[in-house]
Amino acid sequence: MEETPPEKTTQRLRPPIRNVGILSWIRANLFNGWFNTILSLVFAYVLFLTIPPFIEWAFINSNWVSTSEECKASSGACWSIVTANIRFILFGFYPHDLQWRPLLAVVILVLLLFYSQNRKHWAKSLAYAWAIGLFSMGLLLKGGLFGLVSVDSSNWGGLPLTLLLSVFGLTAAYPVGIILALGRQSNMPIIKSFCIIYIELIRGVPLISLLFMSSVVFPLFLPEGMSINPILRAQVAIIMFTAAYIAEVVRGGLQGVERGQYEAAESIGLNYFQSMRRIILPQALRIVIPPSVSILISAFKDTSLVVIIALYDLLKTTQTTLSDPKWMGYSSEAYIFVAMIYFVCCFFMSNYSRKLEKELDTDL
Repeated sequence: MEETPPEKTTQRLRPPIRNVGILSWIRANLFNGWFNTILSLVFAYVLFLTIPPFIEWAFINSNWVSTSEECKASSGACWSIVTANIRFILFGFYPHDLQWRPLLAVVILVLLLFYSQNRKHWAKSLAYAWAIGLFSMGLLLKGGLFGLVSVDSSNWGGLPLTLLLSVFGLTAAYPVGIILALGRQSNMPIIKSFCIIYIELIRGVPLISLLFMSSVVFPLFLPEGMSINPILRAQVAIIMFTAAYIAEVVRGGLQGVERGQYEAAESIGLNYFQSMRRIILPQALRIVIPPSVSILISAFKDTSLVVIIALYDLLKTTQTTLSDPKWMGYSSEAYIFVAMIYFVCCFFMSNYSRKLEKELDTDL
């Protein structure tokens, strides 16, 4: 009996053309039944009604560099509210001739974040780079040394303040949350009770209440003549709030680690701290990457609530711009610009979490 050549067998097993390509994907996912077909057609019709007018408003008839009077005479979007007030939106009341300093501080922070996303760079040198970078950022914003003019923190605002509250708040909240999660599972009654009370108490109130407490109530308990920077008080409130939610997520990860891992750590003579650092926590933190990032993204967006306690973050500077009579009525353009900044930051965090989860997946 004559054998079939391997090339002909492979040719015969190839999928038909109708199952390959964009048309086949559309047929299989959008028109694979009467119900999905109706939904797809309705959705396509809605897009047809909304997208062309939006493109015409946002790009074709839009104004990018014009006065407010010219915008009023136009039927398109007035992006001039952003271009004309970009420095105030991004830097708030920071002295105009010194705004290169917060801009440089933001660039340093972005470069550090970009460099840190590669796990090959996770070494002691990275810790030193962050220490130098944080000192440089604080020096640039505050001044007072090396010939830099001192700028009071009450003049800090816009994008640098938003990144300051979010990046430092989230960075500090994660290790605090891990400690709280370990404390809640501790065998020591006092530590366990304290962690449970703290977590449940903080998770039972909204962030805005903590911000009001830090801004209004807390100063009442300070000695006369003593004051604490309002940015620092807001930062501590954000850290406390986020850490409580991180603690519950990490506790779920610790419970997801198999009991055999604990027993294996004990069998090779590791003490509690060694087993947690080398065996248990790495597995638990890998398990909870998706929910942890969801909480961090939510906390990043919640930093905009500091507008309520009169801190001029990115949202507050935008609202102040809209209070100018010349630019009233163009809130859509201003808030779209702010939303895009938040979207880029959140997308970066989400995309990096997926990359990190894939790199740490030992099942692949």
